[in-house]
Amino acid sequence: MFEFLNKVKEHKFSRRSFIGAGAAVTAGAVFPASRNKLQKLTAVQAEELQSSEGEWIPAACWHNCGGRCLLKAEVVDGIVKRVKTDDTREDSPDNPQQRACVRGRSQRQQVYGVDRLKYPMKRKHWEPGGGNKELRGNDEWVRISWDEATDIVASEIERIKNKYSNRSILVTGGDIGRALNLVGGHVGTWGTTSWGSWRWGPAYFGLQEGYFEHSINDRIDLRNSQLIVLWGLNPAWSSPGSPTYNFLQAKKAGARVIVIDPMYSESAELLGDEWVPVHPGTDHALMLGMAHTLIEEDDPDSNPLIDWDFLKSCTVGFDQDMMPEGADKEANFKDYVLGTHDGQPKTAEWASEISGVEAGVIRRIARDIASTNRVALLTGWAPARIKNSDSWPQMFMTFGAMTGHMAQPGRMTGVSCHFGTGNGGPRLVMGGGNGVPPAEENDVPDSLVHAEMWDAILKGEYTAGYNDKRDIDIQMIYHGMGATLQTRDGQSKGIDVHKNVEFVVTNGHFITTNAKYSDIVLPATTPWEREGGFNVGNRDALFYYRNVIDPLFECKDDAEITTEIGMKLGFTAEEVYGDVSPRQQLFNQIAGAQVINKAGTDYEPLVTITNKDISEWGVEGEPQKGRITISELEEKGVYQVERKPGDNYGYIAQEAFRKDPEANPLETATGKLEIYSEALAEYVKGIGFTEIDPIPTYNPAIEGYEDTYKNFHAKEKGDYPLQVINPHYLRRAHTIFDNNPWLREAWPNDVYVSTADARERGVKNGDTVLVESKHGKTLRIAHVTERLIPGTIGLMHGAWVEMDEEKDIDKAGSDNILTGAIATGQAISGWNSTICDFRKWEGEDLKLDKLWEPRTV
Repeated sequence: MFEFLNKVKEHKFSRRSFIGAGAAVTAGAVFPASRNKLQKLTAVQAEELQSSEGEWIPAACWHNCGGRCLLKAEVVDGIVKRVKTDDTREDSPDNPQQRACVRGRSQRQQVYGVDRLKYPMKRKHWEPGGGNKELRGNDEWVRISWDEATDIVASEIERIKNKYSNRSILVTGGDIGRALNLVGGHVGTWGTTSWGSWRWGPAYFGLQEGYFEHSINDRIDLRNSQLIVLWGLNPAWSSPGSPTYNFLQAKKAGARVIVIDPMYSESAELLGDEWVPVHPGTDHALMLGMAHTLIEEDDPDSNPLIDWDFLKSCTVGFDQDMMPEGADKEANFKDYVLGTHDGQPKTAEWASEISGVEAGVIRRIARDIASTNRVALLTGWAPARIKNSDSWPQMFMTFGAMTGHMAQPGRMTGVSCHFGTGNGGPRLVMGGGNGVPPAEENDVPDSLVHAEMWDAILKGEYTAGYNDKRDIDIQMIYHGMGATLQTRDGQSKGIDVHKNVEFVVTNGHFITTNAKYSDIVLPATTPWEREGGFNVGNRDALFYYRNVIDPLFECKDDAEITTEIGMKLGFTAEEVYGDVSPRQQLFNQIAGAQVINKAGTDYEPLVTITNKDISEWGVEGEPQKGRITISELEEKGVYQVERKPGDNYGYIAQEAFRKDPEANPLETATGKLEIYSEALAEYVKGIGFTEIDPIPTYNPAIEGYEDTYKNFHAKEKGDYPLQVINPHYLRRAHTIFDNNPWLREAWPNDVYVSTADARERGVKNGDTVLVESKHGKTLRIAHVTERLIPGTIGLMHGAWVEMDEEKDIDKAGSDNILTGAIATGQAISGWNSTICDFRKWEGEDLKLDKLWEPRTV
């Protein structure tokens, strides 16, 4: 155990290794020629590599898109020659191949990237206390040894905790906390991240958040839907793998598809029968107008549009007669929609003025949904990444409840996102735990929320709850994983923070934004260079990967880095990480993997393990009987549960609850779906930012559509008359792959602007434009299109910031340069509520990203 701590890994290259290390098998490709140098592939070497045959090894596709599809790498002499995806089965609608998207298939470009971090490095002008901190982001790098790097990190941890306290050390991710908790702990972070207002609120009113649990039915049942409403989701871009294919099967089975989105997306083009463009952040108002239509036009006998039986048996709060005990009967949803007490009926005309959707269209869609027998009301997280959107998920649930499209075959209401896109339900197959003991408890109770953290650090004060402000003095930041500086609200202030604290460390693969503004960078291995493990994708499949190549250069895995720092802090390897070797950890995951039984009632072991397996692996374990052998798992890299209509594995969300609400109550205060939820309102209030009503009333977003006007009612536009959305597209998985040369060439990082807005500003397709908000400025090349609702720009999510320090302008199109650190409600990160303007840039035109030099060191 921990033998790796007793030696330095030397990566030696033979001649054939030189050849094989090229990321492409063409002349001119770059490959490692020694531990310190890179070399180009000759035509002869390329031909030799082309003719070589190697072993196909299941490889990790580890990025956070929700797909985690099957990827295999052909390895020749320890070097990856090429990759492929799922060919382990015949492709069929019931049991599709688990195919990787363009990002996964380009992953070799990541692992062998010329810009990989190769050695530990120190900022040239760093010294204890920070040195010249203003140079962070622009300083030179100096190569140092692992011994020096871990000495510096450990000594700075000790210095800062002794000078200030453990409350001055912030960890944004990774497992470095295992070492820090042994010396008193650290400040953490939390937030709604991708979920927006779906993260915490649904538990209080009775739906699921869409990642850990689902309130939508599975993919086989989706084919029973007659109408599918895709509200603010674009699976063709944001959920690669099988989701779009599953939606196609539903469409082939006869479903119509309505897409409600500010952008005419690839999903709308492929699946949609109708596109309804809507102003970002006004979805709640649009749905209130639809609800008003149903309330006004419903007649249980001649025109039944509302499912009164479902409302009465399964919900509370719709009208006066359905209010929970002790609540003010006048505070019901129906009276709010009719304007009984506030004098403002939420009519289709009222909703149209806000949302931009014509009143006639609002009424027609409402009637269509209510009068169709089987409807899937599906939304993504994007419409909830809005400041002040805390009541939006409750509104979405309320409309689903009004129409009764819940908890029956072909009828569902909820989030269709990430792992669960178009395929809800508990996992049918899952990996086991690795057996590593839990970390010591963190003695520091403080945790900073993403939407406020940079502001809080600059001001020295953070929000800990309702009327609860606490001091904070962060002087050290450790980025153990992730892209916190790139992806958190108010990036400009985040950069200021990184130029002011005393010490910043990053573990990483490249000079990412986190690393760029650090003092010490520690090169981490990719999962291809580690022992192995499981990736989870959709509920039907489990993906296994194993070691593909040896660690490159001087890269180490994060557990090794944490352990070495912990040892420099005075602890043994076992005290930091336990005594479970990486090989044993992998075996534990395999032995603990489970699969649904044939009856669909319980789980059983997935993998057969023999005494011979245990001996050959050199681990501790017990024999067991499973579905497949270890050798089959190691060869195929995937186990997929066979599906067919009518099998025992189908999932109808909340089916038992609908059939008998009294016998199967929900985990809400009333046991029902809460259209009136005092618990939700109290939860949001307790966070300490803004408050909401117990029913889903409309609260205009801060920096939303209404704020594009100086005077909304007079329709007088303000200084920032446009809204920003941040589509997740195929160049990146969040921020990862932004440096990938293949994807840079395939997917330019243009800013999408509507034809009308471009014409008004004298901008043509291909012009360089300056996009500006009150929080920051960025340059991009304009892609002029009819695919956006006018008044909106599309700035793709995740570009690595590249600041022109003199002009204070980002050149890369970083979306978070434009966002502000404005926390609302349950501390929502409201990236899709940002307002801006753009104009033609008068300076030097931008080069295409594919022509930019990589961030090599």
